[in-house]
Amino acid sequence: MKQIGIDCDKYIMLQEKEILERVKRFDQKLYIEIGGKLFDDLHASRVLPGFRPDAKIRMLKKMSDKIEIIFCISSKHIEERKIRRDYEITYADEGLRQINKLREMGFIVSAVVITLFDDQPDVVKFANDLKQKGENVYFTRFTKGYPNEIDVIVSEEGYGKNPHIKTTKPVVLVVGPGPCSGKLATCLSQLYHDYKKGIRSGYAKYETFPIHNLPLNHPVNVAYEAATADLRDENLIDNFHMKAYGVEAVNYNRDLKCFPVLKKILDRITGQEIYKSPTDMGVNKIGFAVVDDQVLRDAGRLEILRRYKIAINDYKQGYTNFDTVMRINEIIAKL
Repeated sequence: MKQIGIDCDKYIMLQEKEILERVKRFDQKLYIEIGGKLFDDLHASRVLPGFRPDAKIRMLKKMSDKIEIIFCISSKHIEERKIRRDYEITYADEGLRQINKLREMGFIVSAVVITLFDDQPDVVKFANDLKQKGENVYFTRFTKGYPNEIDVIVSEEGYGKNPHIKTTKPVVLVVGPGPCSGKLATCLSQLYHDYKKGIRSGYAKYETFPIHNLPLNHPVNVAYEAATADLRDENLIDNFHMKAYGVEAVNYNRDLKCFPVLKKILDRITGQEIYKSPTDMGVNKIGFAVVDDQVLRDAGRLEILRRYKIAINDYKQGYTNFDTVMRINEIIAKL
């Protein structure tokens, strides 16, 4: 019998409760940036035995009457024909697959946002194909003044240049086919326009990894670093959380690096302090559903070895560079 490390049903219950409580903190309007994979989270199911690959979508399906979706695709990923390794298809094709699957499950996909648009010919063609399929397509460009000029970012010259996507549901999921899809900028742009119209909407981030209440070098958290070796993500203690609450929490370098700027932007848009740390922003209850830590540790180690073999093979075939292989070696050394 397969050993279980996570009570998936408990996770789904806790996660749904947390999202609904977060919505109440604002004007019944919450933009949730979805980190990681919405469907088929095979990485999570490998490192968290008992976690079902469709756990996120199962939970969201329970509250589908309160949800609509904005789907983001980066122009850069379209132009570079970036591949999702799980299925060996491009991010553009993965985006179309997910949009179709969401609709089949009864979710409303309000819009497709093509981010970092710079009039690239391949991107224009992709957008035209989407429009012919009946999609509501929006374009956003690089935000003027980002990241340091807050007065410009939070102005008509910054987020004000972006279109305001009309939404009607209390929970708006901002989704992409992978990381760096422009989801955060889309959320913040929507908040800017909402507050201009007197709507006190909110922002949160739905992520699974790293798991903030597991140890920094827990194999499951280290496996997240291995999975993102090409991005050079690194798990760190959230110093903002420690300072604010005196509690140790694990987050990762990109969120920690961005937080001071993100906090200033959120504070400027909303006129108040919403979050004291990047961990505060997260909606992540997976660590409270652990039933056997040793099962998780064993699964995490196996995943790290799996990622190492994939990196070596990808390097030999020219899919990745040697820096990624070296990064995996650094990660293995932690264990």
